[in-house]
Amino acid sequence: MTGIRFFAPQLAALSDDFRTVAFDYRSHDRSEKTETGHTVPQYARDLRAFLDRRNPNDVVLVGWSMGAFVAWEYVDRFGIDGIRGLVVVDMSASAFRWDDFEHGSNDLERLVGTLELVQTDRSSLIERLVGAAFDEPPSDETRTLVFDELSRIPRPIASAILFDYTVRDYRDVLPEIDVPTLVCAGADEKWRTVAAVEDAAARIPNAEFELFEESGHCITLEEHERFDRVLTALFDGL
Repeated sequence: MTGIRFFAPQLAALSDDFRTVAFDYRSHDRSEKTETGHTVPQYARDLRAFLDRRNPNDVVLVGWSMGAFVAWEYVDRFGIDGIRGLVVVDMSASAFRWDDFEHGSNDLERLVGTLELVQTDRSSLIERLVGAAFDEPPSDETRTLVFDELSRIPRPIASAILFDYTVRDYRDVLPEIDVPTLVCAGADEKWRTVAAVEDAAARIPNAEFELFEESGHCITLEEHERFDRVLTALFDGL
């Protein structure tokens, strides 16, 4: 549940050398609000429609958090035609702690509690999420940005996509990904462990793993200059 303002540093820094394109999911940030379609597969179909209208070549999909699921769903559904590479930012193969998967960040009790807070006390939930998202306390400007982004999603939609993405499981999809992939993790991740992100990288053939020592969950903002350099090196090498 994120918006393109989390990628503002990359959109500004990389646009001189690359064609940078981003979009907000339906009902996120400034996208049109719609009551239906809030599943990871539908978001992947929306991404496909978005790309088809622009007909880009040699696309590198960059997916942060739930966006990684959307990228994986896209590749699973539509293949890699036109996709040159993937960048996964701070995500595990599943967000749920299944009986045979220890790396999920949510069990049933935690998921139910979070869904309840979305409906009853969203402000305190967002404050908690902001506190857990960064290695160091963010600036007032960044805190306001994050709070504004998360607050723009209507509560019923936030509940729907939170449940849907939490119970998705991409362990069977990751071994089939056959494009160059970079997996990034923040060393001070509080939502999931570095080991969880490393596990996702290990499941993708020939994926490279990059650890950002001074970041939590929001690598794109916390270490944006280094992240820009890492992306540039990847793009140049493809």
